Amino acid sequence: MRKLKFKFMDKEEKNVEMVHLSPYMKSVIERLTADKKRPAVHTYNATLNSFTKFFGGQGTEEMLVTDVFTAGKLKEYEAWLRSRNASWNTVSTYMRRIRCVYNKAIEDGDAEYIPGLFQGVFTGVESKRKKSLSLENQHKLMTVKVESEVLRETQLVVCLLFQYAGMSFGILDYNRQKTGTPMRLEILDTAELMRKELMGDKKPASGYLFPFLSGTKTGYEAYLEYNAALSRFNRNLKALKKAAGIASDVTSYTIRHSFAMALKEQNVPIEMISELLGHKSIKTTQIYLRSFSLEKMTEVNSTCFGCVYNYVSKVG
Repeated sequence: MRKLKFKFMDKEEKNVEMVHLSPYMKSVIERLTADKKRPAVHTYNATLNSFTKFFGGQGTEEMLVTDVFTAGKLKEYEAWLRSRNASWNTVSTYMRRIRCVYNKAIEDGDAEYIPGLFQGVFTGVESKRKKSLSLENQHKLMTVKVESEVLRETQLVVCLLFQYAGMSFGILDYNRQKTGTPMRLEILDTAELMRKELMGDKKPASGYLFPFLSGTKTGYEAYLEYNAALSRFNRNLKALKKAAGIASDVTSYTIRHSFAMALKEQNVPIEMISELLGHKSIKTTQIYLRSFSLEKMTEVNSTCFGCVYNYVSKVG
């Protein structure tokens, strides 16, 4: 069956066939840059560079939206990415960025609406890899004896990330950077003691909670400083998990997932977990939460059987 195509136009009719993807996508990136949405800028630039290489080489400008936004071309791009060992989650990230640009182009009257255009390509989340640590490994990471000052600082940050629920003093008020969600937490006494140990003789003049950013950078330079600090922290985490005898990968992302799973194992309602993580949607929280541990399921199974098998009627 032939697909119907719908065309939305502004008051002035536009020639869709003459719109090129590269300059249009760059204009979207410029708007994101102006709004200081730097992580989004990074992924949009990566998507544009990847798709440009797929379409004909670095720097290719001749990518008409009429050629790009077709089910066949998108499927070809997906296959091209997979042939270069891109993970399904990378495929999804790039496809979702292209879909956002496509939707924006429709709003601007620069592209035709094609029903179900992205249904044939992967835009979901593949969650085969376990992103959280077991409670035992979380304990090891927080308590293993370390001689290095750097590893002790890393260990303190891990503990603080848990106690700050994923984040300066007294009552903690902040907006989560990714979603803008306002957060308010009471700082635990244990967290304040660990923060003081982490700071040592360093004066918190930068305005940041952890002493890894100077507070003197602005704009793109501040973004680069943050990424450099995050990379150092993840390298130190790798050394810490090795000292703790943990085989699985550990990153700052793992810590956040582990915090969520630790709450789940304690039967904390998903609504509470979602609020602590600063998520706007419980659906996002569900992505963080893998299945319960075998030990937890065994405990529940045993309790359920015991409740039924040893049931005593209260009547009479």
